[in-house]
Amino acid sequence: MSAAAWHARVECGNEVGAGFLVSARRVLTCAHVVRQSGSADVTVSFPQRGELGALSATVAVHGGWEGAAADPGDLAVLELDREVPLVPAVFAPPGAEHGVPSPLLEAYGFPVGYDEGTLAQYRAVSSTLIAGEWVQLEAATAHGQPLAAGFSGAAVTLGDGRVVGMVSAIAGARDVRVGRMLPTQVMARYWPELGELVPTPEHRPDAMKRLYTLVRRAVAEGADCDPDRLYVDAVGPFGPPLPEGGFGSLWDATGYVQWEVPDPEAATRLAGRLAELLDAPDTVAAASVWSPILVEIDHSGAGADQVTVEVSAYRGGQRRRVGSHRLPRTAVRAYVQERIDEAFAQLAPDADELVTFVLPREWLNEPVAQWECGADDSTPLGCAYPLVVVDRARYRSGGLRHRLAKKWQKLDACPGARLHRVECGTPEHPPSLRKRLRDDDAELAGFAFPPATARRHFEIGLNTPVPVLLWPRTGCADSRHDAPCTGAAFLDELAASVAGIPPAELPSHIRELRETAEADEDPEQHWAKDVQLLWDDPRCFPEPAASLHSPVA
Repeated sequence: MSAAAWHARVECGNEVGAGFLVSARRVLTCAHVVRQSGSADVTVSFPQRGELGALSATVAVHGGWEGAAADPGDLAVLELDREVPLVPAVFAPPGAEHGVPSPLLEAYGFPVGYDEGTLAQYRAVSSTLIAGEWVQLEAATAHGQPLAAGFSGAAVTLGDGRVVGMVSAIAGARDVRVGRMLPTQVMARYWPELGELVPTPEHRPDAMKRLYTLVRRAVAEGADCDPDRLYVDAVGPFGPPLPEGGFGSLWDATGYVQWEVPDPEAATRLAGRLAELLDAPDTVAAASVWSPILVEIDHSGAGADQVTVEVSAYRGGQRRRVGSHRLPRTAVRAYVQERIDEAFAQLAPDADELVTFVLPREWLNEPVAQWECGADDSTPLGCAYPLVVVDRARYRSGGLRHRLAKKWQKLDACPGARLHRVECGTPEHPPSLRKRLRDDDAELAGFAFPPATARRHFEIGLNTPVPVLLWPRTGCADSRHDAPCTGAAFLDELAASVAGIPPAELPSHIRELRETAEADEDPEQHWAKDVQLLWDDPRCFPEPAASLHSPVA
């Protein structure tokens, strides 16, 4: 044990306990050992290096222990007032305290009469955690040193000195030689940074080292990373679902991936995604100034009437999930109204909001711009805020998003985009329309009819990288006619209205048009009463599209 100078004695008021050094300035102990830290000084000494003297310390991290013996989170991280020239403790992989036969475990504590410390030898009873928190320990012999007051916070080690846990409780009766320890994986639950020190055979050491390096960098830089979205991206659509309530910090998400996700590649994906975010430009392109509120709707796979709805908000180019739920279609509107209102709390005070509905192709004509803002506000969403729709299939296509991003780079310097008209009764075959849009490098396409009227023509516009599509939600139900119609009139008015408007400003412009139509003396006859805008700038959504998980609700 002489080499294990990292064993520490911790004093706080009239409480004496143990601890162990895990870095040059940090010591782990039990929260109940330093329960008086608000009114008494905390001092730490190292019995095998007496020349270091007593060092002052403060409680840097508290595990949440609330004061009762059976309360969880009995862990505290102490910050020393200076670094100490000692090699910190080394940890064993989780579960190393078990085996056949059960290995002998040691603890170094400071019961009454042993200011210099003494050893106790115990074994782990079972791999079953008591209340999901503690490993039960039993004395190796009937005659050795029992765990007593002064052992709380002591490292529990294997014979080679590697740490497997921390003593947190002792038996209440004199003749009962049992105790409890917090195993390392539980300790990391309350201090996720500990995970960097504990080897986990399921994950490659180099991958975990890279991940924790990136997490420390993200925290140091104050990066605006959404831990919930990062977790969903890391585990993929078939990984463990997001825990109820999500994660409070990036550290929490990292620890959960390390300890609870069986896929060893999840940590690698989390590190890769975090590296992308940290090394990405600080914000989206200058012309893309929007802060989107994203409403994603997709089939849930639980029945034709069931859909998954997820609402998120972007701040500083990073996505923050507001809510996700599986719902019948009839309940979607009310849920979205509530979540959109909550999403505004995630935006920066000076943000230009952009309500964006990512919809399945068959929902693109849904009157989302006409949905009311809420139960107490009948203002149509599309009049209150810039509101656009995005095709979900296109949103998830890496190839189309790449080509759209390239096109927007050209559009940034464009004072206005020419409207490419797709008329009612057009003799143009769909392949000819595709060629025309490609040859003209089309940026803005206007359809004289809703999607269902000439679906193949409409799909050409969706599958070609045209950043902006507009159409009337209602209009000609049959595109096979030659006479002038409301669709042609719509395109005439639209061409005049958008002439000279930079494409990046179209969401605001269309909102004003909707508001004008709503305020008209005869709104039903106004040409823009039901205009639908598909506006797709991938730079507004810097995270790669990920499949919605299907929460059970």
